[in-house]
Amino acid sequence: MSNGGNGGPVPQIGGMPVHSRLLAAAGTLESAVLLRLVEQVPAYGTLPSEQLRGEIVKQVARGIVAFAEMLRTGAPLGEDEQAAIRESAARRADEGVPIESVVGAYHVGAEECAAQVLATAEPVDHGDVLLVQRRLLDFLRQVSSAVAAGYVQERQSALGDEQVALQSLLSRLLEGGSPQAAADRAGIQLPPCYLVLSLAMGPHPDELLPGVNGPVVVRRKLRRLRNELQRHTCGVPLSVLSGDGGLVLIPYGTPVADFGEADRDRLSWLVSQFARMCGADLLVAAAVATPEGVAEAARLAGEIREVAEASGRPPGLYLLDDVLLEYQLSRPSPARDRLAALLGPLGARPELLGTVRTFLACGLDRRRAAARLQVHRNTVDYRLRKAADLTGLDAARGADLLTLHAALAAHDALRRGGPLTLRPGGTA
Repeated sequence: MSNGGNGGPVPQIGGMPVHSRLLAAAGTLESAVLLRLVEQVPAYGTLPSEQLRGEIVKQVARGIVAFAEMLRTGAPLGEDEQAAIRESAARRADEGVPIESVVGAYHVGAEECAAQVLATAEPVDHGDVLLVQRRLLDFLRQVSSAVAAGYVQERQSALGDEQVALQSLLSRLLEGGSPQAAADRAGIQLPPCYLVLSLAMGPHPDELLPGVNGPVVVRRKLRRLRNELQRHTCGVPLSVLSGDGGLVLIPYGTPVADFGEADRDRLSWLVSQFARMCGADLLVAAAVATPEGVAEAARLAGEIREVAEASGRPPGLYLLDDVLLEYQLSRPSPARDRLAALLGPLGARPELLGTVRTFLACGLDRRRAAARLQVHRNTVDYRLRKAADLTGLDAARGADLLTLHAALAAHDALRRGGPLTLRPGGTA
């Protein structure tokens, strides 16, 4: 070893400084590194020949010189060199080259350089070889940091632009009319139809624990839901989500007119997967629409969800066919108001109304209703009799069942959006 310009040791092999060996072989090394990149790093093998023999070779040459300088001085990479690496990594990010390929390319180049200069090392050069390896690792550490910084900054910028374009497309879809121009700006091919989902999301169990950072739990819940959406979607799903639900548009390959039972079964399975992955109850209302019809479908899905929630339906998937009676009775009419008035005598007795609702939801099974309400079966019988006395409608009498179902739907429609909506068990 000899001393470098900054007083540090300069590694030598066979009496010749290693950096001098490296620079003397630079021309041969450039070709060898380029060949290994094409053969061993798939992403570089697909780059245009013009780019490989132009920009990529120049970056390889610059890397060889930078490594040689570090071997000579032991000093960290200069700011100009780090900036050049960051800029190169940003270009690769813009081109869609994976970050592992960009980092891997520098490792391939460094390995080839080390093999070239250490090929003639003898046992007497042991100390110099160790020094070369230490500086090689230091070089790769600094290069990897610079690559990551440049790559991530570019991707964050690109993702920001992509998000703006996607949000613009979502807004256009929800406004109605043709979304084609917004889709073109976002670089998205519009699907034959969208599955329009209106979600009501329950809390994750961790959200209810004392001392737990609730916002963190909510973000994790939403991230898992978005990841699962992306995993099961062919295309780009669009969403507006918060901790208690929101709206999701899933691109779907089946035309609206051909949407059938098999498609519904798949959607139901997806909803169960979403609930399982985010660890929370999901009540999901769905409508199917062409891109031009998303605005109307979103309104309909929202109304279906409100009806399903107000009528005490359990978590799961609901289409319009599942709530036809309740939905129709939620539309304003004199008949709706008269039906809702039938339950007026129970207005001051929410426990009676809740018991009737739960009894109907449990298929007239008193045992199940008692378990759901967490009361004794005799209590259920008493409340049902009392409700029948007050309204004249007996939930245990077949002739009154349809009227009671209709009255509950009308009652819920009138209550929705007001100060109080009664749920099973008489709770608000």
